[in-house]
Amino acid sequence: MINLSLLSVFIPTFFMVSLTPGMCMTLSMVLGMTVGVKRALWMMLGELTGVGLVALAAGAGVATLMLRQPALFALFKGLGGAYLAYLGVMMWRSRGRMAIPLEPGERADVSRLHLLTQGFVTAIANPKGWAFFIALLPPFLDPSMPLAPQLAALVAMILSIELLCLLLYAGGGRSASRLLAKGGNVRLLNRIAGTLMIGVGVWLAFG
Repeated sequence: MINLSLLSVFIPTFFMVSLTPGMCMTLSMVLGMTVGVKRALWMMLGELTGVGLVALAAGAGVATLMLRQPALFALFKGLGGAYLAYLGVMMWRSRGRMAIPLEPGERADVSRLHLLTQGFVTAIANPKGWAFFIALLPPFLDPSMPLAPQLAALVAMILSIELLCLLLYAGGGRSASRLLAKGGNVRLLNRIAGTLMIGVGVWLAFG
């Protein structure tokens, strides 16, 4: 079903690319800091759904059509970026549901649907993700074999690699938050997380 020689290159290539810091990985780290790894799984589910759709579209050639509509695509990612930046500002000010509460014992309260949507929009509205899959995925498809089984297997591997990297970033963010919280630096932690979130929003809007 899959050319094994290509597969031996595919796995390390996509692992290194996924592990490289980007919008989704930064978002995962921020949520690990603010809502915890377990809660951040909802964002990861949305992000993986978006990544899977982008990868399937790239393999099927639909992504090229999407990139030919720059005005609509720019509007979509601009709105998504503005919203993430707004969340970042609220976190920086220790306000909003995603900020870490200043009072001990309280927890950041953000809905599962909100996290799911946030991850999905970040993945879908990332133009670099579309371009990346257009450039890297087709070369790993063997034209002498049926397309659908190859594409399904490769996308499943991509999502597994992506999930592993998201968990690594979220875990790192959670560890950092615990260290800072022990010193009573919750406001500083909110400002770090907020700054990162604003960066993700700007990156999404203008990247």
